[in-house]
Amino acid sequence: MKREAQPHTETIAAARQGQLVKLLDALAMEEGFSDSLLPGVRFMKSSRPSIRAQVSYEPSIVIIAQGRKCGYLGDKVFTYDANHFLVLSVPLPFECETLSSPEGPLLGISIGVNPSLVGSLMIEMETSPPIPMGRPEAIRANPLDDILYDTTVRLVQALANPEDARILGPMLVREMIFRVLRGEAGGPLRALAAPHSHFGQISRVLQRIHKDYSQPMDMATLAAEAGMSVSTFHSHFKAVTSSPPLQYLKNIRLHKARNLMVHEGHTAASAAVAVGYESAPQFSREFKRFFGRTPAAETDFLKTNLLRLV
Repeated sequence: MKREAQPHTETIAAARQGQLVKLLDALAMEEGFSDSLLPGVRFMKSSRPSIRAQVSYEPSIVIIAQGRKCGYLGDKVFTYDANHFLVLSVPLPFECETLSSPEGPLLGISIGVNPSLVGSLMIEMETSPPIPMGRPEAIRANPLDDILYDTTVRLVQALANPEDARILGPMLVREMIFRVLRGEAGGPLRALAAPHSHFGQISRVLQRIHKDYSQPMDMATLAAEAGMSVSTFHSHFKAVTSSPPLQYLKNIRLHKARNLMVHEGHTAASAAVAVGYESAPQFSREFKRFFGRTPAAETDFLKTNLLRLV
């Protein structure tokens, strides 16, 4: 008997996409990132395209239901959309643009990844894939399969109800991370479970930088914390982040300062002090070099355009 032709992959993707779009459209009420009922899980919405600009993401799994984003890190380009999700295993600044969609605004959800949860899941997974050797990618886009999509739908459904979010939400986040860990996309996350690997050591330093970014740091101190020589640390750090360690620290400080000015009303001078700069003029020069605008101009631009750095 002749087997009937299967529906085209794009048709299937479009049909399944509609359910998640409808759910997120009802919950993502603000432009940019907005909090859900579950800590660590945020909704994403962008009603207009945005040009390539600097962003900074925490370790996360990002599912896009509608629209498309392109990220740029060094010479790498990655696209995440309704058919591809993003895995980010370490805190990382990179460049990103939001591309227009004829269907409507970009809609998505970001699920924060806790390294301790990754470690506990890896211990429980008797048949987990091996931890990747060498230098795992810190960020990558991956095909979104039906199982992970269905888990995402159930999570978003739970986030519409306070009791469901409180009771079911943590279990569904755990399931999402488990499913990512089991697949090829989980390589960067599995590497976090090997604290003595080079990737695990760099990850630990990155967490320290994000926690204590306003404190004085130097290469020797960071290398010692990673348990490496300065030259080895510099090489492995740049392989993971595409940036030298002290440049990465500077970039994080500038991102934090921008958030303080845009979302908390800080002046350039007060933001500079808050993130560890001793010289306001130096802060302003480095800010303009990095973002392409003065602190005041960048703040006005983001506020005027209602951009919240998705």
